[in-house]
Amino acid sequence: MLHAAHVILGLLARRIRQLSDEVQDLEGRLTRLVERHAPQLLEVVGIGPDTAVTLLITIGDNPERLGSEASFAALCGVSPVERSSGSRQYRRLNRGGDRQANAALHRIVQTRLRVDPRTQEYYERRSKEGKTRREIVRRLKRYAAREVFHLVRPVQS
Repeated sequence: MLHAAHVILGLLARRIRQLSDEVQDLEGRLTRLVERHAPQLLEVVGIGPDTAVTLLITIGDNPERLGSEASFAALCGVSPVERSSGSRQYRRLNRGGDRQANAALHRIVQTRLRVDPRTQEYYERRSKEGKTRREIVRRLKRYAAREVFHLVRPVQS
């Protein structure tokens, strides 16, 4: 029984090593693709190769079709949606749009909240103003979408 468990653990360890090598190879390929098409994305805090590829797929082959940063934000599902009643005005998260792009922007924001001092200061300032975490993250996702849009979209003449 002990010998069988030892053999199985050895097989599992070999398989994990193979899969880890495959993951490293694929990450290298993604990095090379992003470096070829939009290297400026990899210079931004919080954007890695997988996130950059997701956002590039969302933008597609024809970035000119996106007329403004607002249209890109709506495409990613990070444009604010009015939820007002009477004299109270609210904005909530958009549940529409490309969910993969939305998740990529969320990863960017979460990374920035952990490692970027400017984002941490913004979070603290907004918290003191009485904003909820959800409201702050919604605004940060919109800011990240704006930043990505301007990095990827060619300059209009």
